[in-house]
Amino acid sequence: MSDSDTPAEGPTRLNTGVAHNARVWNYWIGGKDNYEIDQRVGEHVAGMFPVIREVARADRDFLGRAVRFLAAERGVRQFLDIGTGLPTVDNTHEIAQRVAPDARIVYVDNDPLVLIHARTLLTSTREGVTDYIDADVHDPEAIVQRAAATLDFERPVAVMMLGILNFILDTEDAREVVRRVMAAVPSGSFLVLTHPTFDADLGGEGNVPAMEFWNENATPPITARSRADVAAFFEGLDLLDPGLVPCAQWRPDSESPAVVPQFGAVAVKP
Repeated sequence: MSDSDTPAEGPTRLNTGVAHNARVWNYWIGGKDNYEIDQRVGEHVAGMFPVIREVARADRDFLGRAVRFLAAERGVRQFLDIGTGLPTVDNTHEIAQRVAPDARIVYVDNDPLVLIHARTLLTSTREGVTDYIDADVHDPEAIVQRAAATLDFERPVAVMMLGILNFILDTEDAREVVRRVMAAVPSGSFLVLTHPTFDADLGGEGNVPAMEFWNENATPPITARSRADVAAFFEGLDLLDPGLVPCAQWRPDSESPAVVPQFGAVAVKP
């Protein structure tokens, strides 16, 4: 992490009485940065919708494949990771800088626990830079303005939005966030996105009652969307092969990837 944009000093309030997505997600992928309430809610959701753990792992694996592809095959050296969640093994900067040590990464989140861990876990190679912004996805202009201290918005940027737009409940509001962020990056930039779905052909119908329970017992509230609604986030962009698919099936490492109710795709800005 550079010295230019380290998290602000001062007390950070953690609400450990209500399950939080960043911590429950951390629990599902085997992390340790969660509390008893997160474990209880996570177990209940997994009991209702057992595939959720597979979804969490598939989403994380998709991140690794997408970042490696963009850094190695597309020459991307700048990543804006919005809604990064809790740091774990093989974060965006570690994957990108393994390929390109001079890669520059800016993480964005606004969960207090993520903020605490960002200071100690989001390190960087000597040649590259890793920064963290404590900001809300609902304010894309502030994100872009602060990220410009680290990233050169005259050069291509890979905008990472993995499992974040599902926390913007209004679909048009979510589309507007994507439009505003992608308007700020130049031609040749990329949008990397994952999103849960309720589409039955992917086994997503179980997302509906699971998310209803979540919204009554945890924070922040969440929604799933149809294939058509997720595809609309890529309006004006060119999807790369294999297009919008279950995230485990995007350029998979195995011959028989799972079908999970979580879309994943990468698109380039013309």
